[in-house]
Amino acid sequence: MVPSAQKHCRRYHCVFARGFTLVELLVVIAIIGVLVGLLLPAVQAAREAMRRASCQNNLHQIGLALHNYHAAHNKFPPGAIEVRPQFPNGKQLAWSAFVLPFMEQSGLHEQIDFRLAFDAPENEPAAATVLPAFLCPSTPRSDGLMQGRGASDYGGIYGQRIIGRNDPPNGMMLHDRALAMRDVLDGSSHTVIVSEDAAFPDGQWINGRNLFDQAFPINKAPKFENDMRSFHVGGVMILRTDSSVAFLTEQLDLQILAALCTRAGHDDATL
Repeated sequence: MVPSAQKHCRRYHCVFARGFTLVELLVVIAIIGVLVGLLLPAVQAAREAMRRASCQNNLHQIGLALHNYHAAHNKFPPGAIEVRPQFPNGKQLAWSAFVLPFMEQSGLHEQIDFRLAFDAPENEPAAATVLPAFLCPSTPRSDGLMQGRGASDYGGIYGQRIIGRNDPPNGMMLHDRALAMRDVLDGSSHTVIVSEDAAFPDGQWINGRNLFDQAFPINKAPKFENDMRSFHVGGVMILRTDSSVAFLTEQLDLQILAALCTRAGHDDATL
């Protein structure tokens, strides 16, 4: 081989030796895959923490609205009025519609004809309004509607059916009856007034079925039951009657859960 050819060969060999082999490339790809696998759960956890904080803020807003309503009317709103089938042609309007003026939604409140039923044609435009304050960001959905009406992931507490029949109902949100602070004999910090009830078919902020009596462990109710339910990991966000917000875990003792859902059970549901 002539000297010039030898130089060319050595030069080519030198360039080839500086590249990646197939094995090295596969190792790098594997390392990147492992790093992505380690980071992804952390990213998802951070996103869920932000969604949970947003849900907490929603309940805080609802709590302020309920207390401002109480300040204006000396009582909280009724859980619902004229609920069907007890009232065959009842209005079935929800507590969450009554507090709209105290959630900076006075214009929407004025659009509702409270002389008519929640599903009357005249109330359809207002009912279809999506209100982010009633939507938990952890709940998967394509839009903010439930059966054509603005959805709500938060329901009023009608009482509990864990250790009793809830007859008469012993919660803070009742049918055709408005309660006041003086009715909370168990203490406002020991009594839940609103809880997450995510993705329930009748969970619409205008619909009077937007309340329930707790009957199952947290996040364990069948789909046809409205109950404490969320898409957070391990528990559910709740609003106490004193306007404080807390996270209840799925492992919460059922006796304590039942006590939290009653206003006058003569029990102390200290967490």
